[in-house]
Amino acid sequence: MAVPSSLRILWFPLVEGSRMALFSLWSNRLRTFLSLLGISIGIFTVITVFTLVDSWELKFKNSLSNLGNEVIYVEKWPWAFNSEYPWWKYMSRPQPSYREFQELQKRSEGKAEIALFVDFEMDRIKGGREELSKIKALAVSQLYPELREFELENGRFFHPSESNTGARVVLLGSGIAQELFGSADRALGQRVRCLGQSATVLGVIRKEGNNSINTSLDEAILLPVNWLRKVKGQSFEDYYPLLMAKPKGQIPFEEFKAELRGRMRSIRRLSPRREDNFALNQLSLLANQLQATFATIGIIGWIVGGFSLLVGGFGIANIMFVSVYERTPQIGVQMALGSQRSFVILQFLLESVVLSLLGGMMGLLAVAGLVAALNAFMDLELTLLWHNVFMAAAISSVIGLVAGIWPALRAGRMDPVEAMRQV
Repeated sequence: MAVPSSLRILWFPLVEGSRMALFSLWSNRLRTFLSLLGISIGIFTVITVFTLVDSWELKFKNSLSNLGNEVIYVEKWPWAFNSEYPWWKYMSRPQPSYREFQELQKRSEGKAEIALFVDFEMDRIKGGREELSKIKALAVSQLYPELREFELENGRFFHPSESNTGARVVLLGSGIAQELFGSADRALGQRVRCLGQSATVLGVIRKEGNNSINTSLDEAILLPVNWLRKVKGQSFEDYYPLLMAKPKGQIPFEEFKAELRGRMRSIRRLSPRREDNFALNQLSLLANQLQATFATIGIIGWIVGGFSLLVGGFGIANIMFVSVYERTPQIGVQMALGSQRSFVILQFLLESVVLSLLGGMMGLLAVAGLVAALNAFMDLELTLLWHNVFMAAAISSVIGLVAGIWPALRAGRMDPVEAMRQV
């Protein structure tokens, strides 16, 4: 199949210009390598920063996905403070209580899933021949799995009757089960001693892995909240119980949030003129705060890497001016033999872009090596995403294009006769 003449006219300068650019770069390998260092260091710095930011952001979002995006946490303290609000007003707020949890359940009229949980540290837990101390524990109500997603490797969650009566039953995180009994299968049905009493292991939570906000259940133990209430009695409220709420069905989230706020004000008997003495927190508040932090880190990466990229761009421009000077006779011969000025300009532009792209590739290879090393030795779970690779290629191309424009135009404006006289 014959190639159209119009395509041949466009294709030939590109192919020939690229070939001549690569030949020139290979002929001056040491100079080429030294000129690549600035671009390589700049790309390495910028892409490393964005790789770290993207990996942390991805890990953070994965951590939040288990907690539910439409879950509202009713607490004493807000997750995002208002600088104009005195801290002592937050301090004087009452803590959510079990009574409020029951009232909220009654007033939700089946339109919401309401749960209560207490996050505390258990002094010790004993199972088999092993004993562990300072263990993370969660005392939870029956609907907790509906608001905080997790999977069971084996066994089951508490029955409603077990939750209501505060039965002595527990769920173990995979790490706890492994340390106490050697495996999840062996843990099922075993007896453990905690809170000064003996309890039955009903199930083992599937391994979740570490996350950026320390919400993994791998090293935790779950138990019915009413068991903790029976053990602690009047001091239960000192463990800072928290309420969780999530709309059912197709109820708009903002409408549900407004209804929840109204119910809490009614339960606490707040007059219309009094401000809320509770906070309705959402995961989006954390996400927004961290998004701003990630953006700041990204700006710092651009500033630090930008200096290296700027130096690298000047280095490429300098090398291109030297290349134009050294090849002036060759340029004159090319023009005398009929080469158009646009071909000469394109030739040097391609050489500059290729030089910059090679520097970008070196920087990317260094980033990939660093990511592999950190994942192997520090278990950071970093990921070099494709959009960062494309960004590195785009940055390198633009720098090469900008750095090569002036030298290329200078080469294209040469007079053939004057250029050949320098032979």
